[in-house]
Amino acid sequence: MDKIGNLKREQAVFKSRVAFSIVIMLLVAFILIYRLFNLQIIQHDFYVEEALGNQMQNLPINPVRGDILDRNGKILATNQFSYRLTITPEKVSNLNDTLVELEVNEYIDKEDIKKFNNNLNRFKKFHNIPIKYNLSESSASSFLVNNQMPGVEVESYFHRVYPYGISSSHLIGYVSSMSKEDKDKYDKTNYAGTIFVGKTGIEKQYENLLHGESGIKQIERNVAGRVVNTKVITPSIPGQDIYLNIDIDLQMKGESLLGETRGVIALVDVNDGSVLSLISTPSFDPNWFVDGISVKRYKELKDDTDLPLFDRSIKGLYPPGSTIKPMVALAGLEQNNITIKDETFCPGFYKLPNYSRKFNGWKKTGHGNVNVVQGIAQSCDIFFYDLAYKIGIDQIHDSLSYFRFGKKTGIDLPGELEGILPSRDWKKINKDEPWYRGETLITGIGQGFMTTSPLQLALATAAIANKGQILTPQVMQYYQSKNDGVFENQPKKSEQIPINNIDNWDLIIEAMKETVYGKNGTARLLNNKLKYTLAGKTGTAQVFSLDPEEEYIAENIDEKLRDHALFTAFAPIEKPQVAIAIIVENAGSGSSKAAPLARALLDEYFIKNPINTKKIEEVNY
Repeated sequence: MDKIGNLKREQAVFKSRVAFSIVIMLLVAFILIYRLFNLQIIQHDFYVEEALGNQMQNLPINPVRGDILDRNGKILATNQFSYRLTITPEKVSNLNDTLVELEVNEYIDKEDIKKFNNNLNRFKKFHNIPIKYNLSESSASSFLVNNQMPGVEVESYFHRVYPYGISSSHLIGYVSSMSKEDKDKYDKTNYAGTIFVGKTGIEKQYENLLHGESGIKQIERNVAGRVVNTKVITPSIPGQDIYLNIDIDLQMKGESLLGETRGVIALVDVNDGSVLSLISTPSFDPNWFVDGISVKRYKELKDDTDLPLFDRSIKGLYPPGSTIKPMVALAGLEQNNITIKDETFCPGFYKLPNYSRKFNGWKKTGHGNVNVVQGIAQSCDIFFYDLAYKIGIDQIHDSLSYFRFGKKTGIDLPGELEGILPSRDWKKINKDEPWYRGETLITGIGQGFMTTSPLQLALATAAIANKGQILTPQVMQYYQSKNDGVFENQPKKSEQIPINNIDNWDLIIEAMKETVYGKNGTARLLNNKLKYTLAGKTGTAQVFSLDPEEEYIAENIDEKLRDHALFTAFAPIEKPQVAIAIIVENAGSGSSKAAPLARALLDEYFIKNPINTKKIEEVNY
C-alpha cells in the first residue's frame, strides 16, 4: 500500500513540475515574442538606424525658406548663412554635465538650456537638436578647434532675417520656434526637422508656400560620434519666393509721417484691390522673435501701453466718424429721402420730436441752409442727424452693409476682425436692449456702436471712386519658385453695389471734391499746389461720449480719451488709381492732423507713379 501511495504522490509531483515548466516556457516564449515585436515594430525606425553598423542615420533636410519681396523686388524677409550649436542626446554620456560644460565655456546660457529642455520631447534621441542659433564665426571656429565633447556639433544653416527691421513688421510677420499646436497642425513628415514656422503676417498666411518640402540625408558617424560622411537620399525643395503688392518705400514714408503716434494707413488700388501700403504704428523688430525673444524684452513689448504688438490695420476697430457720411448720403439719395435740391437748416444742434435732449453739431454757430453736397463738404452733423432720422436704422444698416461694413474684407492676412454695423437685432442680441431713436442719429455720423477697420474705410472709399465695385484686398502679388517658375496670384472677384440711379455716384464724388476744393470744405487746405486731383472726407471720432451741455476741451482730457483724427480720399478724380484711409489715434481734428499726412503720402505715390495724362491745371470748384 505504501508503494502505491508513493507512486501517486510522485505522479502528482511530476505533473505539477511539468505544468510549472510549461508556464515558464510560455512565459519565456511570450517575452521573446514581445521583444521581437518591440524590435521589429515599435522601435523599428530606431533599430534600422542602429543596424547600419550602429553609425548610419537618416535625418531630415530642412528646405530653404522662400524670400518675401515687395512689388519692386526689394527683399523684406530672407535667409542668411549662419551657424548653430546642436546636441545629439544618443551620443552624449551625461546630458546635464554636457550642458553645464557648454555654459561654463560661455557657448550657451541659462535661457538656451531652458529652451533646449522644452524642445527635447519634439525630437528623437538620434536627432541633432539645436541649442544655440546664429553663432558668430569666431564662436563657431573656436568651438570646432577646442571641442572635445562627443555628440555636440556646429552646423551651418540659414537664419531668417528681416532687413528693414521694424518697418512693416505687422504686415510681413515673423517666424519663431514651433509650438505644440504648430506641430499638431502641420504635416509631420514634411516638418520633421523644421524648427521655425510663420507666426504672424505673411509669414503665417503663406507658410505652406514659403516652407518648401523636406528631404532626407544619411549621415555616418565614427566611434566618437562625429559625422564623417553625409549622403543625400532625397534632396529638399526650397520654398516659394513671395512678391507683395506692397511698396516698401511707401511703407517707410508712411511710418515716418506717423512717427511715434499710434496710427494706421491703408492705401489700395481702386481697380483691383492691390494693397500698396498697410501701416500700423508703433511697431517692433521681427528679428527679435526668430531665435526666441528674451523674457525681459517680450515683457516690455507686452506691457507697453501703446501696444506695439497690436496690428491696428486689420484688428484695430474705430468709430468711423464723419468719413461714413458719403455712404449715408448715398443711401438717402437711393431711397429718395433727399435730392440735390433739398436743404436742411443747421442752427448748430438738432432735436428729435418729443425729445428734450439736444444733439450738438461740431460747429456751434451752425452751417445755415445746406444741401447734400454742402453737408458732406462741410461735414454738417445736423444735416446727417436729420437724414439718418428720415432713413431709419434698418435702411442705414442694409445700405452700409453693401460696403461690407461689419464684415471681414477677406484680405490675405491672418487675424482680421470684422467690426460692428449695428442694427436692432444686433443690439437685442448683444445688449439685450431695444433700439432708441437717438442711436439712429449718432449712427448716421459714424458714432455710437459702429466700428470699422481702416482697411474697410479704404475699400469703401475705393468703391465710391470706381462707382460701386467692392474689391477683395490682396497683399500677395504672385509667388515664384527658385527655378524661376512664376505663378500669378489671380485677383479675387469683386462685388457690385446695387444702385438705382448711377448719377448718385457722381453727386457723392462731387461732394468729396468740394471737401478739398470748396471754399468751406473741411479739407480745403490740402489743395495748395496739388499735382493731381483729390476727393476726400475728413472725420473726427469720439472715444467717449460727453454730456449734451459739456464742452470738449482736449487739454482737459486724458490723452488716450481724446478724439481720433480720420481722413479718407481717392485720386485722381478723373481716372482714380488709389484710395487711402488714415487714422491717428487721439490726435483730434481729422482735417488738421490726418489729412496732411495723407496728402504727403499721396504726393510720394504720384512721384513714383506719374499720372499718364496731361498736366492737371489748378482746379476751381
